[in-house]
Amino acid sequence: QVQLVESGGGLVQAGGSLRLSCVASGSTSFTFNTIGWYRQPPGKQRELVAGISVSGSTKYANSVKGRFTISRDNANNTLCLQMNSLKPEDTAVYYCQAVVTSRISGNQYRYWGQGTQVTVSS
Repeated sequence: QVQLVESGGGLVQAGGSLRLSCVASGSTSFTFNTIGWYRQPPGKQRELVAGISVSGSTKYANSVKGRFTISRDNANNTLCLQMNSLKPEDTAVYYCQAVVTSRISGNQYRYWGQGTQVTVSS
């Protein structure tokens, strides 16, 4: 089992910044592959915000390019999302997601954190 715990959400005014963190813990029987951040605005479907591979390749939603930066610390199993120039439309619950591979079976699994609320006021 893998546990993902997010932190760093909160209330911020438009134009402000927040930094989200996600710490992964649990069994050492897994290796972490691509990890990323998703968000679910009120009344809408969950969507990809940013992802990062083991090699450090990144992918961003068009709506956050140039404003958000994703990073990972493999040694400490930590994922971060620096969010700058926040807009009211960034308001959502933000989820950390990890794709892991079992060292034993080679199977891949997907885990989610519990989510952290980000609210941007106008």
